[in-house]
Amino acid sequence: MNSSSLPLLLPQHGLGGAQDLPISRELAILGAAAAVAVSFVVLALAWRTPRYDAATTGRPAPTWLVAIVDSTAWRALLRAVGLVALLYLVLVALAGKDLLTNPIFGIFYVWIWVGFVPASLLFGRVWRAISPWRTINAGLARVTGAEPDAGLYTYPQRLGLWPAAFGLFAFVWFELVDTHNTELGQVTLWCAIYLAAMVVGGALFGNTFYANADPFEVYSSLVARVSVWDRRDGVLIVRSPLANLDATPPTPGLLAVVAVLFGSTAFDAFRESTRWLVYIQGNGAPIMLQNTLGLAGFCAGVALVFWIACVSTGVVPGQSRRQLPGLFAHSLVPIIVGYIVAHYLSYFVEIGTYTLIQASDPLGNGSNVFGTGGLTVNYWLSYHPTFLAECKVAAVVTGHVVGVVAAHERAIKVLPKRHQLTGQLPLLAAMIAFTVGGLYLLFST
Repeated sequence: MNSSSLPLLLPQHGLGGAQDLPISRELAILGAAAAVAVSFVVLALAWRTPRYDAATTGRPAPTWLVAIVDSTAWRALLRAVGLVALLYLVLVALAGKDLLTNPIFGIFYVWIWVGFVPASLLFGRVWRAISPWRTINAGLARVTGAEPDAGLYTYPQRLGLWPAAFGLFAFVWFELVDTHNTELGQVTLWCAIYLAAMVVGGALFGNTFYANADPFEVYSSLVARVSVWDRRDGVLIVRSPLANLDATPPTPGLLAVVAVLFGSTAFDAFRESTRWLVYIQGNGAPIMLQNTLGLAGFCAGVALVFWIACVSTGVVPGQSRRQLPGLFAHSLVPIIVGYIVAHYLSYFVEIGTYTLIQASDPLGNGSNVFGTGGLTVNYWLSYHPTFLAECKVAAVVTGHVVGVVAAHERAIKVLPKRHQLTGQLPLLAAMIAFTVGGLYLLFST
C-alpha cells in the first residue's frame, strides 16, 4: 500500500479483516469466550465484597502535577489549542480543496473519532479540557455578565445523555451510511449544524449542556472513565480505572450512548462483509436505507440484549428492574474501548499519520506549515499481520474481562445477596455473546 491510496480508505474504517488474522478463528473465539467465563468464576470465588467507593478510593495527584494542570496558564493554553484547532478546521473547510487530500477528512474521521480514545485513556477528559464550545460560551458569558455554567434555563435532568446519544448516532450515520461522506460540502454542513447546536445549547443551558449533549465530550468523558485520572470535589486524584469506572453516574440515556458506540463499531465491521454487500446489492432496495436500518438494528440490538440481561434478576425491595440497565451500562465502556482498538488500530496509525502529513498543507498549495509534510506513513502493522491479530484479540478479550469485573462489582452492591451471583449469569451470557460476535466480525470482514 502506498500513501497515494490512503485517502481512498478514509470512509472504510476497519482496515483489513480476515487477512489480518492468520490464526485459527475457532481457537481465538473459543479461547476468548473461555477467558470471559473463567474471569467470572474467579470473581465469584475471590471477590465477594465491594472494593470501590467513589467517595474514598484514590489518592491526590502529585503536588507538582496539580500545580501545573490547575494553573490558569495551563487551562488557558488548552482552551487556546481547542480554539485554534476550530479555526484551522474552518479554514480547511471553507478555503481548502474539495479533495480527499484535504486534511479535514482525516481530522474528522480519524483524529477525533478514533484518536480521542487513546488521548482520553492517557490524559482523562481531553475534549472537555480543550472544548472550543466551552471557550466560546465562557466568552459570551463574560460579555453578557452571565455565569457560564448556568444558561437561561435549567437543563432538564430527565433528558440526561439522550441528546448526546442522538448526536453520536448522527455522526456514525453520516460516517458509515451517507454516500456523500467524503464530499467537502457535506462534511462542512455537518460541522456547521453541530457548531450551531453547541453554541445555542450553551447559551440556553450553560456548560451543563456540553456535559450531557455534546456527543464528542460525552464520548471522551466516558472513555476517560477507564483512565487513572478523575476529580473529586474539584481535586485531581489518581485511582484504579476500575474505581473510576464504578463512579460513572447512572444518567438517563447512558445505555443509549454506549449502545450507539458499541453497535456502530460492530456494524462498521459487518457492513464490509461479503454477505452483507451481496445482500444489499441484490434485493433492489435503496442501499442507504438498508445501511441505515442495519446501523439502527445493531445499536438497538446491543441495547436490547443488554437490557434483557440486566433485568433478568431479582431486585431489592423498593428498586425497579428498569433501573438496572442504567446501573450496569458503565460495564460496556471497556468493551467499547477494546472493540475500537481492535477495529481501528492499523487505520488510526496509517491514516492518522497521513493526515498529519496533509495537515501541513491545509490549502493544497504545497506548503509545509507545521513541518510534517516530509513524514512517511509507517506500514509496520500491516506488514506484521500476526502481531496485529494478537493485538486485536487481546483488545477484545481485555475489554470484556474488565467489563465483567465492573459488572460484578456493581452486582454485589445493588443486587440482593441471593441474586448477586445467579443474577449475573444472564449478563455473563450477553458478554460472552458480544465477545464471540465481535471476534467473528473481525475474522469475517
